[in-house]
Amino acid sequence: MTDIDGTGRVVEQRGLWFDEFEEGTRYLHRPGRTVTEADNVLFSTLTMNHQALHLDAAWSANQPFGQRLMNSMFTLATIVGMSVAQLTQGTIVANLGFTDVNFPHPLYHGDTLYGETIVVGKRLSKSRPGQGIVTLRHIGRNQDGVVVAEATRSVLVWQQDAQPEAPLVDEAWADGTA
Repeated sequence: MTDIDGTGRVVEQRGLWFDEFEEGTRYLHRPGRTVTEADNVLFSTLTMNHQALHLDAAWSANQPFGQRLMNSMFTLATIVGMSVAQLTQGTIVANLGFTDVNFPHPLYHGDTLYGETIVVGKRLSKSRPGQGIVTLRHIGRNQDGVVVAEATRSVLVWQQDAQPEAPLVDEAWADGTA
């Protein structure tokens, strides 16, 4: 494949087609993400989670962990987000749901979060030809390798030969009606 002017090879980042997922495969998502106080405050306030464990340093200092904790929903969203480019970018039909969500150890300001995903199952959809359901186990670890988050997620993914053709240019933009 060559680029628009025919001078070089073009590679477009995408996730895996249903056919490419293999049960038992572990994907490491790198680089990691060092989380900050700003991340925690912004995410918590944007999502209207005013839990003092995330926002109040003085109060949190007197709680069992002795400091503020990263918002667990931020942690979950980040480990799932880390997997997108490698696993589902452009190949996902829908996120079907999460089960078995756990936060066995806190994540703190200044920790570095690393994500990994294990393909734990896959099957063709019974009701949607050309699509399949893939079950993924997302794991987040801190810089010391301690598990800070785990979740099982089901996604609906296109089979390679069944995905719809996407237009290269949005027709509304091309004809000036956007």
